[in-house]
Amino acid sequence: MTQRIRTVLIDLSGTLHVGNDVVPGAVEALERLRNTNASIKFVTNTSKESMRYLHARLNKIGFVIDKDEIFSSLNAVRQVLISRQLSPLLLIDDAAMEDFTDLVKDSRQNAVVVGLAPSKFHYHELNKAFRLLLEGASLIAIHEGRYYKHEDGLALGPGPFIKGLEYSSNVKAEVVGKPTAEFFKAALGTARPEEAVMIGDDVRDDIAGAQALGMRGILVQTGKYREEDENKISPGPYKVCSSFVEAVEAVIQEIT
Repeated sequence: MTQRIRTVLIDLSGTLHVGNDVVPGAVEALERLRNTNASIKFVTNTSKESMRYLHARLNKIGFVIDKDEIFSSLNAVRQVLISRQLSPLLLIDDAAMEDFTDLVKDSRQNAVVVGLAPSKFHYHELNKAFRLLLEGASLIAIHEGRYYKHEDGLALGPGPFIKGLEYSSNVKAEVVGKPTAEFFKAALGTARPEEAVMIGDDVRDDIAGAQALGMRGILVQTGKYREEDENKISPGPYKVCSSFVEAVEAVIQEIT
């Protein structure tokens, strides 16, 4: 028998908002979810802005979210760099750099960190990364998203550029964010996977990753969702909902 839901993990971009545009009804739906006894955590692969900037933007567009409720792949990769005492070349957006300023050193760079950084994905920067990898540097992917939803349509994510670096250097990237089991375990903390649900718009990173750990996955048809995405993984999503609003209503029915 399916156990009652006690923990809800929620993706941000594409699920609650697209850029600065809020998914219709998402603010109110989140408030309804908060009126239950479920524990809520926002899990995101967003790597194009610092935690401070992300939190401020979410609140500015209408969401009441505490900074401590956000579990980001940027935080996870920062911990990796600190624990291994790595000196990174950071292929991340300038808006995210403030989370790593204390880790940028004059010493020889021995790690290449790749996030969503359109301004860095050009020959000069990628070639610099390639040469470091040939010299023995580690390749760390904040995530390998294939694409994401921008205000003006779908846009390439960091995944294609990470794969290019892997191919050219013959170095396999270590992925830190979704859909890795380690990321989801860290987000869950002491919560049990079988009592948790993940709501997101990415059928692979959000849904397949969560379900591989024993969670339930609810795929929303907003953001990067494309028709028939639910048929691209096996087993398929626990539920498919038109938006976060419908997903919340489904979750409320399964909360103790």
